[in-house]
Amino acid sequence: MANTNYPTEITLHQQSKSLELAYGEQRYNLPAEYLRVYSPSAEVRGHGAGQEVLQTNKEQVGIAQLEPSGNYALKIYFDDGHDSGLFTWDYLYELSTEYDENWQDYLNRLEKAGYQRQG
Repeated sequence: MANTNYPTEITLHQQSKSLELAYGEQRYNLPAEYLRVYSPSAEVRGHGAGQEVLQTNKEQVGIAQLEPSGNYALKIYFDDGHDSGLFTWDYLYELSTEYDENWQDYLNRLEKAGYQRQG
């Protein structure tokens, strides 16, 4: 069965530290910081519900490299050395379409933790 959430175009913008994903005519620009703090890795998500680890000091993180992983995911190498999460096409689509809610949730969690974003 074909994955309906496969991006039609993937563009890495290293200058602006973002990843642009196109799904037909719809385009999403995802900042590297956003992708880093929502990495599907155990380091970020923990090993179960309620074990998520709030990521801080990621405002300046960039993407060093992208690498397809089979036909189902993208491995993102961040310039802070993090590279242990596989972003499935479905997860990238979810991050794209739910960006506003996810980003606001992240900002709320930072504020609750008393962290002031730089930049």
